[in-house]
Amino acid sequence: MSFPRFTRRQLLQATASVGAAGLAGCSDITGDNESTGRQTETEQVDEDVTQVGMIYALAGLDDRSFNDAANRGIQRARLDYGISFSNHEPETRDDIALLQQRLADSKAPDYDLLCCIGFVQEGSLSDIASESPEQRFMIVDSVVDAENVASYVFSEHEGSFQAGHLAGELTSREIDLGTGATVPDQRTVGFVGGVENPLIERFEAGYRAGTNYADSDVTVRSSYLGNFSDIEGAYDTAKAMYDEGADIVYHAAGSAGLGVFQAAQASNRYAIGVDADQSRSNPQYADVILASMVKRVDNAVYSATTDVVENDFQGGNVVSLGLEANGVDLVYGISLEPAVPDEVAAALQQSRDDIVAGEITVPTEVEG
Repeated sequence: MSFPRFTRRQLLQATASVGAAGLAGCSDITGDNESTGRQTETEQVDEDVTQVGMIYALAGLDDRSFNDAANRGIQRARLDYGISFSNHEPETRDDIALLQQRLADSKAPDYDLLCCIGFVQEGSLSDIASESPEQRFMIVDSVVDAENVASYVFSEHEGSFQAGHLAGELTSREIDLGTGATVPDQRTVGFVGGVENPLIERFEAGYRAGTNYADSDVTVRSSYLGNFSDIEGAYDTAKAMYDEGADIVYHAAGSAGLGVFQAAQASNRYAIGVDADQSRSNPQYADVILASMVKRVDNAVYSATTDVVENDFQGGNVVSLGLEANGVDLVYGISLEPAVPDEVAAALQQSRDDIVAGEITVPTEVEG
């Protein structure tokens, strides 16, 4: 495979916009793709440009979070480099292996890079990467030890520490803005996770450490849904936490997190989003989203694609993205930033600086 650089003329002649349907992932696939989920094709294949295949996590596109962030990264690469890409949305775990194999074997297009979004892709990718040594892959949220796989991991615990620090500071203060309000004498916050595994537990571990750093008397309630798509289950779980005194609930539950926001509105409390600035991607809940722990999956996809275009593929390497590399960050909600007192914002900036400097070590496992 070759990885050309582009002239301005080539850039202008390269791929057209995928359009709104591509972002929403709403097109049904046809033909031999019917057994491997949904696919949104780009324009007619042009083998003179870099070809990228996107295989998303099971929640699919239009999750307003993790997958959509990955999509923004490949869209940005298209605009900057004129690459061509196709979106593929597996609906089951079996779909993932089939898609990885089918795209690795494809000759029209002959993919220069396959982006495997999410930890659930690790198992099958380990096998397929060894069977297809000439195919370049990147994976997000897992490490595959192979020379043709670039692995991108994030320091979710560091960003979650910031989320916990914010929650711990605010639960002991009287906050009344937007739809929500705090009950300072309760000093209780919550965490709702998707699947209970080491990755999502890092979110909880960092969150708990951050709340304890802010106030050791804060109670943290936590629960896992067992999936990333059960909005109703997330609603019920978060609602129970709010009913038990939680002022703020942080979620790491993918598209199911919408249920947390709905419960926050129903309970007149607050929430913290994940992966993207969810006060922007879900503006109907901006009145309860205090902040979001942004995970720059878009940067990982963009960086991997850029490296292929520039003949600098990071195969065999693990690229770690934390607070220092702006791989994760806490961003305040577009409507509720005024709810954060100046002294709290200053304290969060200081803890961020201390984490980057190594003066605060954030745990990756739930203590106790």
